[in-house]
Amino acid sequence: MSVTPKILLVDDEEDIIHFLSYNLEREGYIVESAYNGKDAIKKAKKFAPHLIVLDIMMPEMDGVEVCEQLRSMAEFDDTLITFLTARSESYTQVNALEMGGDDFIVKPIKPVVFKSRVKALLRRHASLKAASSEDEVGVYGNLTIKYNEYQVIESGRNISLAKKEFDLLTLLASKPGRVFKRAEIMNKVWGSEVMVGDRTIDVHIRKLREKLGSHYIHTMKGVGYKFDF
Repeated sequence: MSVTPKILLVDDEEDIIHFLSYNLEREGYIVESAYNGKDAIKKAKKFAPHLIVLDIMMPEMDGVEVCEQLRSMAEFDDTLITFLTARSESYTQVNALEMGGDDFIVKPIKPVVFKSRVKALLRRHASLKAASSEDEVGVYGNLTIKYNEYQVIESGRNISLAKKEFDLLTLLASKPGRVFKRAEIMNKVWGSEVMVGDRTIDVHIRKLREKLGSHYIHTMKGVGYKFDF
């Protein structure tokens, strides 16, 4: 990447901040930190981060409220926000993502997984994209997607996917943690002019799970599907 990514960490636990800062700085990122929501907004305005790692459960102003306020400001339209929390209930995740979050990471955090998630998120930021081979590869834990080559590798195994399976996977993986509704999947993978039923989507999801393992794609009953790792 031609621009060094800037990351703002927000958590009221000092140990978490130090742990995440250490791992991110070793990757060459520029890191700033805040310990509460109000300071996070002030620091974000001065620091202009590409990515904010935002704890949800904080006193005074929680992470969801911070995200909502940031998303109301035009200067943060392109800023990526991933939530960090010890809570794993699906309703909390959906609520956080609906407020404008791009991802959702549950504590406790494994360094290798955390760094992979950060790298995958930064890959989406417009100002960080460069014409390099690295930008054409997405790494999601043990799963690697080579976009230009239409190649998928899981734990060292080359996975053969049909075109629609690949398109469906790359759509879901474009925003880990976000729930994609069925109508959006239909429109973006099959196109609005093609009549596709729920059964078609379900069959493709089932095939992806058979080939990749069942832990990457999750069903949100009555809503749609999300990718996680």
